[in-house]
Amino acid sequence: MADYVLARKSRNIISSILHVILNILLGVGSIVITFITRSWIPGVFLVLISKWRIFAVRPRYWGINILSSLVDLIVGVSFVIIAYCSGTTWLVIHTVLAALYTLWLIVLKPRSSELAAEMQSLVAVFLGSMAATMLFASSNSILMTIICFFIGFAASRHLLVQSDDNEYGLLTYTCGLVTAEIAWLCNSWLIVYTFGSTGILVPQLSILLTIFAFVSGRIYKSSIKHEGKINISEVATPLIFSSLVVITLVIWFSNPIFDV
Repeated sequence: MADYVLARKSRNIISSILHVILNILLGVGSIVITFITRSWIPGVFLVLISKWRIFAVRPRYWGINILSSLVDLIVGVSFVIIAYCSGTTWLVIHTVLAALYTLWLIVLKPRSSELAAEMQSLVAVFLGSMAATMLFASSNSILMTIICFFIGFAASRHLLVQSDDNEYGLLTYTCGLVTAEIAWLCNSWLIVYTFGSTGILVPQLSILLTIFAFVSGRIYKSSIKHEGKINISEVATPLIFSSLVVITLVIWFSNPIFDV
């Protein structure tokens, strides 16, 4: 019996090590291959291949698995798109992307707590909108609007599915529509913050959408906790802080890098 337990523990340790190694290879490899090939297709292909378990069940479960994996897919594809849009010269941003994607895969993605789900949703909103801005800034606004609707829907569903409220379907579409509306309004006056020669570009839209998602999540959780009533004391601090950040960005940090 002792030998069986020891053998099982050894297999678990080996499996854990292999899992970490494979995630490191995916996190670093997807960014490196995107840089080397000068194309986003190989990187996105690696991300999609890593989700093979979605289809490793009966077809009737595919839809549920896809919905539950949307946030992870958005984050993975966003890392690749951002790397692709960051140019053909290896910059600090490429190293940062590889490191952050690896941390996402190893540290944040496996967690299933309510706080982790909130953080995962916020990361998806921030990175997804950043990738959409970099890819579709000079295109028709409808493209970025549709992508942001999809991001808002996926992120809100990922968070709301953790709650005890079973009637969250309409709310996810509402969050998607509001996200798309904000993206559409900001599309005609895109603000992008740069950080020297690092290649790091942060769209103002990404900050605004992340703040909206954060505040909306806190208000919703307060509503669920108090049976439909919002406790002002619980949402006042995040609401005031978020409002000050938005006001500061709009008034003092709104010189556009480009206007499309």
